[in-house]
Amino acid sequence: MSVYSDILDRYESEGRLRHIPDGDAAAGLLDCSTNDYLGLAARADIADEFLRLVPERRFTSGASRLLASVQQPYGELEEYLGSLYGKSVLLFNSGYHANTGAVSALGSAPHTVIVADKLVHASIIDGITLGKAPYVRFRHNDAASLRRLLEKHDGGSDRMIVVVESIYSMDGDVAPLREIAALKRDFPKMLLYVDEAHAIGVRGCRGLGVTEELGLEADVDILVGTFGKACASAGAFVAGSAEIRDFLVNSARSFIFSTALPPVNVAFTRFIFEKITSMTAERAHLDSISAIFRSGVERITGQKNVSQSQIVPLMAGCNARAVAISSELRRRGVLALPIRRPTVPPGTERLRFSLNAGMTETDVDMILTLLKEAI
Repeated sequence: MSVYSDILDRYESEGRLRHIPDGDAAAGLLDCSTNDYLGLAARADIADEFLRLVPERRFTSGASRLLASVQQPYGELEEYLGSLYGKSVLLFNSGYHANTGAVSALGSAPHTVIVADKLVHASIIDGITLGKAPYVRFRHNDAASLRRLLEKHDGGSDRMIVVVESIYSMDGDVAPLREIAALKRDFPKMLLYVDEAHAIGVRGCRGLGVTEELGLEADVDILVGTFGKACASAGAFVAGSAEIRDFLVNSARSFIFSTALPPVNVAFTRFIFEKITSMTAERAHLDSISAIFRSGVERITGQKNVSQSQIVPLMAGCNARAVAISSELRRRGVLALPIRRPTVPPGTERLRFSLNAGMTETDVDMILTLLKEAI
């Protein structure tokens, strides 16, 4: 037996062996596992409209952006997003590519220190590791902890890149961006990097994220957004100064060495993003049903829920219980998947419910009823 088999056996014994689902895992189920927060991926009318209106049919770029002969769809989307965010924009193939590429490149500059929230996404941690910059991590969503680290490292660095998410993917809580941005007044060397992956489409008056919602556009130096969640497409972007964009074009390995997204995907993203900016009613509805669901989970568990968004965790405390509750919900018609380590720390295993604007209040009430029975 190989060492890999031994490791897999250990994962199984610990209740954290993963499998790729067969076929359509959500067929016939009310799906609480998807990041399709506006419910757009399931809308055939939107896909049909795109196919009628947009003649773009190229399914491969054939090369990286630096070598590809076709550039127009990419440039058009970058210019459009730049007009919305007031920044220069560079497209990446995924949120993982964006974070690993941008963080590692930015961290490679001499005398740079990265100061990251304790719970930032694995793609950010991987970017820190690849960039080999010195880094420290502050207590989750704790601006006072962040201040102490900035004070400690201010003297020995040329720049301190503070990296946070606006909405955290496992707890659904929101970063105290106003408090964090205010620290820039006391620390001129600070650059603020915000990953808006789970806020794009669902927060802000035009769906541009928590940064827009709080009016902090000028305070955020680097903003990351993705298209594979609320935008129902694929890819991601990094928005910053023109200097940062040029630097990433020349230094972000995930950009330089990856075949660019298919032009048809890029055209669809532009098409869908224009729609998202006016989906005010859908955002309000999602906010409303999310509040109802969070309150219901609190009643069922008797515990305060940390979520402030459409992502709502239910803490199980161990792998076995998370799997058992998920299995019982599936039997009753609801798909809500268990989240286990290493995705979350030991002892915080959970079910993660992702709500979307296609759900009704009746759907939410039914999920809560079934959840109470399953527990």
